[in-house]
Formats: sequence, structure tokens, C-alpha cells
Amino acid sequence: MNFKYILFDTRDRIARITLNSPATLNGYHEAMLAEICAAVQTAREDDDTRVVILTGSGKAFCSGGDVSGSEESRTRFHAQKMSYLLEMREGMHQTVLSLTRLDKPLIAAVNGAAVAGGLTLALCCDLRIASDQARLGDTAVRFGLLPDEGGAYLFPRFMGLDRALRMSMLGEVYDAQTALQLGLVTEVVPHDKLYGRVDEIAARLAEGPPLAIRLAKRMMYKQLEMTLPHALEDAALSVMITNRSEDAAEGIRAFLKKRKPEFKGR
Repeated sequence: MNFKYILFDTRDRIARITLNSPATLNGYHEAMLAEICAAVQTAREDDDTRVVILTGSGKAFCSGGDVSGSEESRTRFHAQKMSYLLEMREGMHQTVLSLTRLDKPLIAAVNGAAVAGGLTLALCCDLRIASDQARLGDTAVRFGLLPDEGGAYLFPRFMGLDRALRMSMLGEVYDAQTALQLGLVTEVVPHDKLYGRVDEIAARLAEGPPLAIRLAKRMMYKQLEMTLPHALEDAALSVMITNRSEDAAEGIRAFLKKRKPEFKGR
């Protein structure tokens, strides 16, 4: 697929998705969202891809929905009610589901502003490494809008209900260090070190055992909604896959021979 609104490349078992509309601070519209979903699906289906990075070009990660008045963004605020509901379900909602259902490690390189739906996209990722110049928050209320694209679900889970309510109802945006304290990001690094740090983490993940990493991710997300007995049953089923894998045998051999393991994902 030829992409117009994102950049997509894969190298050294790492896929990178870059939102590429810097003139609108990477504000999303339906065409961009369709491209993000297509890139995620490509990464999902490629066995050689072990890690995915999501970031933005220019000064922003993602400023939320595109309100620039561009042709691509016009239907967002002028569509009839039913067509708008369809747009939401098939657009941003589908993108959020696509990202959260990806069972490969997903890292957000938050290079700048990540607000409203842009913050939602970042929170769909497993790790969020932020530049010290990044700003994160929810500005939807400033436009008379809602955190209706996954934010109302995700914000309280990361920062607590009272803090999420304050952020959304007051339209607050935080600097990177405050966002770290609130639980919205995993780590903050100097701006010029951002991609080096993200690449370092991605490389370590790419060298790890793909089966174990993917199953560990699936287990943790699923078990958030489980009782402990159900979670233990789920774990028991998962180890039936990993414990008999070639990767597990390779891990033991490498440990005994004091060498670096070479995991194949089998």
C-alpha cells in the first residue's frame, strides 16, 4: 500500500509508523487512520517484525483530530449524525482497537504534543518514551468535545479517575515530567536522545524470544479483566506453548554455555 499521510518502514525486525502531517501537528482524519490500521496489520502479519514504534514527524506526536479545515478533515464536523457515528466506529475507534489488539511490543516515541485523541494513541502503546519537550493532556473540552475516542476508558486507567476527570474537564495539558508523575508516560529523556533511547529499547525487545514476549503481553492485558483463579488457568495454558518451544530450549542452552541466545520465534 502506498501511504500519503504516514511513513512506514521496517528494518532489523522493527517497524516504524510515523504520522506525517506536520503542518497540522499530525492531526488525524479518516484517510490517515485507515493508513495507520493498514500499517499495523502489515506489522502484525509479518513474522519478521518483532517490535513496532509509533511516532510523529515534525514538532508533534499527534494533536488529536484534524481541525485545520482541510478537505480531509471537513467531514469530521459537518457530517450527518449517522454518517459521523459510522466514521467514528470505522475510523478512530478501529484504530484504537487495532493498536490495542497488536500482540507485539508497541512503543510510542512521544516527540512533541500528544493531546486529546493523540494522547489516546500514545496510551494504546505498551511503553511511552517521551521527549522532555513533549506535552500531554486532553484539550477536547476546549472545543466543546468529549474524550470519546478511547480517552474516557484509558485516561482513568493510567492516571486514576480523579486526575483524569480534572484533566478532561479543565482541558489541562502537562509537561513531560508532570506526565511521568501522573503515569501517562513510562520514561522521559532529553529531546535529542529520544529516538536513540527508543531504538535501544526496541532492539533489546527484537532480540528477545518472540513467543514469550507476545504471550506475556497478551496474558497481562487479558488478566486485567480476570479473577486470580482465571488468570492462573490462562497462564497454565500459555506455558504449554512456551515451555515446549525451540526458543525455550535455546534459552537454556545459551545460559549453560554462557553465550547470547538466538531466538527464532518457534
